[in-house]
Amino acid sequence: MKTFKMLSLGVEQDDQVVDYPVHDGIIINQENTERSWILEMLIDLSHQEMFEKLKQTEEVVAVQVVISYPGNEPAPFEVVVHAVKAMGDHISVLMKGTLKRARRKYAETLLSELLEDGFEGQELLERFETDMRTRPGLRKDEAKS
Repeated sequence: MKTFKMLSLGVEQDDQVVDYPVHDGIIINQENTERSWILEMLIDLSHQEMFEKLKQTEEVVAVQVVISYPGNEPAPFEVVVHAVKAMGDHISVLMKGTLKRARRKYAETLLSELLEDGFEGQELLERFETDMRTRPGLRKDEAKS
């Protein structure tokens, strides 16, 4: 098994990525035949209802996790929430799932799509910066789904 520090969590909801500030987190590659991962994070208590709902529905959720260094590209996972436990002003959320196919060269693909959409100059730069922060789904990825 290999463990990594989890720095941020983004949950994909309605073609948007909603960020949940992670106070502390760990991600574990179980290195088994199922290629499964365990994600556990400590987040604000105010998000308990949303994660409890995901736990109850057992819905598979797409998440993006930044691991080890803030400059790393988010790693895409498909997970199920297994446990939510209140701990003072925070909740501990335990998720299990698999790493989705690597989404390498996100920036290059995003830029290509923005150029195809006719963005230029300052408008292109502003849209690119915004989309790099929010990480919307790419048409290239949707076509492969």
